[in-house]
Amino acid sequence: MLPPVTLALCHLAFLPSARALRNIFWLVENKRTGIDFRALRWGVLMQELPIIQKTYDLIKWYVPILNRLPRDHKFTLGDRMIGGLYQLLEGLIQARYARRNRLARLEALNTHLDILRYQTRLLLEFELISTRRYDFAGQQIIDIGSDLGGWIKKQRGAG
Repeated sequence: MLPPVTLALCHLAFLPSARALRNIFWLVENKRTGIDFRALRWGVLMQELPIIQKTYDLIKWYVPILNRLPRDHKFTLGDRMIGGLYQLLEGLIQARYARRNRLARLEALNTHLDILRYQTRLLLEFELISTRRYDFAGQQIIDIGSDLGGWIKKQRGAG
């Protein structure tokens, strides 16, 4: 016998019935599975690239912090960082679907990520974020950088 999640996904893959949808929503509400059903779109379990999801999560975490910066820094450093984060996410999504010049796009994004590293360090040195937040942001940026470096390496090998 298949687990209820598999059965529900099978139902959705072929013909989304009302019963299958109720089962999925019940599972989501009761959190009985490790599957993120927020990405479920009418029978397709969307698979994001891990680097895109990490960047998205970093933006969700970082933007509220940057919006609370003092006025002296909010409209200069804060706005630049927020713009850079969004530019990074947009660039990653565009690189995912690009057929040409993917390597050049990824290398440009690597530069954006390096700028973000320095800007994050400035926040710490200006005492605008705590060491704990700096460590967390730094680790997230390192993880994104590792994924980006692997993607660039793969593209160089394929090109």
